[in-house]
Amino acid sequence: MAVKFTLNGIAVTAKSDGDTPLLWVIRDELGMTGTKFGCGAGLCGACTVHVAGAPVRACQTPLASIDGKEIRTIESLSKDNSHPLQKAWIAHQVPQCGYCQSGQLMSAAALLATNRNPNDSDIDAAMSGNLCRCGTYNRIRAAIKDAAAEMRASA
Repeated sequence: MAVKFTLNGIAVTAKSDGDTPLLWVIRDELGMTGTKFGCGAGLCGACTVHVAGAPVRACQTPLASIDGKEIRTIESLSKDNSHPLQKAWIAHQVPQCGYCQSGQLMSAAALLATNRNPNDSDIDAAMSGNLCRCGTYNRIRAAIKDAAAEMRASA
């Protein structure tokens, strides 16, 4: 079964079985390794990508369900760390081990796409389900607020 979709703005065709998790198609078939495998059960958020603008767990999303849709991975933010979230992540030294960060950033990007002035409750709700083994949740919240402020200032 061939599934056609757009990955980070580029039209692609995946040839994996329709029940193959999107995570493995992105990583193994299409070579985009920024999205990480975490728990495999959709509970940790490490594999978060955007499907038609919404954050989803790629480990639980079957390939057949994304036919014709727009998929965005961590690689879509910027290639040079110039996205406001990436800059804020660096400034606040959010990553420790770094493993969860692509999923954290993609969840934060989905939040800021719809809410450029999130409060703590908004951030907590949007980031719920993204686990950080290193416990940098306060840094994540601060980085999201700084990125939001930069995005508001440049709008």
